[in-house]
Order: sequence, then structure tokens, then C-alpha cells
Amino acid sequence: MEKVKREGFSSSLVVFFATLSSAVGLGNIWKFPYIVGQNGGATFILIYLLCVLGVGLPVMLSEFILGRSSKKNVMGAISDVTPRKFFKSVGIFGIIVAFAISCFYTAVAGWVYSYIGKAILGKFRGVDTVQAKEIFDTTTVGPLQPVLWQVVVLIVSSIILIKGVRSGIERVARIGMPILLGLLIACAVRGLFLEGGKDAIGYLFIPSFKDISLVSVVMTALGLAFFKLSLGMGTMMTYASYFPDDNNLLGNAVKVIIGDTIVSLLAGMAIFPSVFTFGGEPGSGPGLLFETIPLIFSKLPGGNVLIIIFFILAGLAATMATISMLEVPIAYLSEERKISRKGAVICTSIVVAVVGLLATLSANPQGLLGQKFIFKMTFFNFFDYISSNILMPIGGLLLAILVGYFMKKERIRHELVEKSGNSVGMMNLYYFILRYITPVLLIIVFLSALNII
Repeated sequence: MEKVKREGFSSSLVVFFATLSSAVGLGNIWKFPYIVGQNGGATFILIYLLCVLGVGLPVMLSEFILGRSSKKNVMGAISDVTPRKFFKSVGIFGIIVAFAISCFYTAVAGWVYSYIGKAILGKFRGVDTVQAKEIFDTTTVGPLQPVLWQVVVLIVSSIILIKGVRSGIERVARIGMPILLGLLIACAVRGLFLEGGKDAIGYLFIPSFKDISLVSVVMTALGLAFFKLSLGMGTMMTYASYFPDDNNLLGNAVKVIIGDTIVSLLAGMAIFPSVFTFGGEPGSGPGLLFETIPLIFSKLPGGNVLIIIFFILAGLAATMATISMLEVPIAYLSEERKISRKGAVICTSIVVAVVGLLATLSANPQGLLGQKFIFKMTFFNFFDYISSNILMPIGGLLLAILVGYFMKKERIRHELVEKSGNSVGMMNLYYFILRYITPVLLIIVFLSALNII
């Protein structure tokens, strides 16, 4: 029987859009800009990019090397490097993390979908603070509404994923990322003409060391450099398995990191001028997205249209990030367990929907499962904490050790020098950082995430 050829991305531009769509998510919109502003503005961005060189870039590049050199899913890619059963935990961590994050991320994505509908129906016209809070509570408490919208997110994602790499993931990334960037730029330009535009620029870009410590800033930047880029969960490795052989892995990694940072700053320029104009709180977390933004945008001229545009771009970001996470277990099931792609998509989506009920119904303290069941945490917070603070850093550390100490250097050279066109000196610099600097920094990230240091 003839072996079916494995699908792959068609061009380097598609590779960039696809990997950027995996890195970009809802955190770009409400979390990153706030962290930048609270930790020294432009100074923090510089420190963050330096931390990326020690943590984010080496781990991302390692995932790229593993994925493209093997052309396999996370488990297959790791088995290609070493038969040691211990390192299978890297792949297992990736699959579990992608699954766990999908369980609560699809719940939040469902809220975004719901808000698109509400914005189109004009539900935010003239809302006050109390009404904005009531709308959010109605959306998240449920039980019917949040579960329904989470299922809608999974159906949309499943339809895209069933179509495969070229017709599904690639097409959405190729069309979705330019639309997202265009809408984001339009919102950012609109924001700069508001009264609070100057304050927003100052908040994001003017260096400030008031009430902050350098150690705190570095620790925050170090953690963000790892968590921000969808690392340690197998998404980048899985997407890299679809890369063409002539794609410059290092160049693409650098472009994704820069692009992700630019998207985050554009989001800040789109949101914070309105927040400062109307006296909102820039550090209100997810509440900024679902309560403050509808409240403030509704007060702007043309605000009803702006709210629709804003939540459409948030929905695009959420959908593309969801697709990348679901693809990790789907690729594993279809290639290692020999399940058809359609069957793997349906199986993964159903399990995420069922287990995700725990997260969906516990996201709001007033929800059906809003009580703190596990380690004084709700299921929603537990999924977030265990995946982000424990599994991802451990997975990233094991990945760095796997590539740095167990993968043949000739194979790394083949991917970075012969295929990608980078210099031997650049490869040696990456190899040195990966072996001797990245593991130490990842241990610091792990201990910091657990509040041990």
C-alpha cells in the first residue's frame, strides 16, 4: 500500500503567519501591554528581548529543529532523537499541557465569540459599570451560555482542523493574520487621536523606574520570555513538522518573536488611549477585555462599530491559538495511534468539551462549580496553574536538555546551517546558550512561577 505523503505548509510566508498565529493570543491584548507599562515601559521591552535571547529563542529554535528534522508529531520527533523512555515525558508534557490549556482557553474564547454577537446586536450601547459587569456575569456564570459558546469554538476549530494543514490551518493563518493585523493597526491609529493617546504612549514606551526594582523587572521579563511564546507545549514543534526544508528556522523564530511583541504593543496602543481617556484601570486583567473595553468603547464616537471590530480581532486571535493547541494531540492520535485525521479531531474536541466543562463552569465564582475544589483553587485556575507554572517550564527544561545533550550536533548543523543558511558561528552560539544558559534560566523561571524565589 502506497504511503500517503504528509502535508506541509506551502511557503515561508505561511510558516511565519502560522507560527505567529500560535504565539499570538488573548494575552497579547490584555496582559502583555499592562506588564510593559507597569515594569518600566521601553526599558522593560529591552530587558524582555534580552531574556528572550536566553530562554524564548533557544527553546523555540529547538522545537523548530525537532519538528522539521523529524517531520513527525511531538512523540515521534522525540523518539527520533533518543530511545530513552525518560524523554518521552517531554512529548507527554506537551500533549497534556496543550490539552489542559485548551480546556480553559476555549472557555475564554467562547466568551469572546459571545461578545461578538452581543456587539453586533448593540448590547453594549450606553452601558454603565454595573451593566457591563452584569453582561459579563451572564456570559460566564451559565450554565448554558458559557458551555454553548465553548462548544461553538470547538466546532469552528474542528471544521478548520478536519480540512487539514493546507486547506485548514494554512488558509486560516494566511487570511486571518493579515486581517487581525489590519484591524489592530486601525484600532491603534484610532486610539492615538484620543485625549489619552499621549498618556498611553508614555505608559508603554517611556522608561520609568518608579516603585519598581530591577530584580523584579528581570524576573517578570524572564518568565514572560518563556510563557508568552507558546513554548513547552508542543505547538511550535508540531507546526515545525509542517515547515518546508528551505525555511530559515532561526530567521523565522526571530521574526515570530518580534512580530509577537509588535502585536502586543499595537494592542496596548489600541486599548490604553481609551482607558486613560475615560479613567479606566489598565491592570484589570481579563476584566479589561470583557468589562472595561465595552464600557469605554461605547462612549467613543463610532464606538459601537469599534467594539465589533475589536472583538472580531480578539476572536481571530483566540481561534488561531486554539487551533494550534488542538493540533498537538490531533497529530499524535492520527500518526502514532493511526486514527484518521477526522476521527482524531472529533475525539480531541469531544474530550476537551467534556473535561472543559470543569473549567467553564468554575471560571466565575458564582458558577455551578465556582467553589475551590483542588488545592484551594477552582478547576479553571487549577488547569491554568498546573499547565503554565509547572508542566510548561519542566517541558521546556527537558526539551533544552534533550536537544542540547542528546541530539547529534551534526543533525542540528544540517537544520541550521545547510538547510537554513545560517553560519556555523551562529549555530555554535545557539548551541552554547542552549546547553549552559537556557537550563539555568528555565530553572529560575520554574522556581519563580512557584514563588520559591
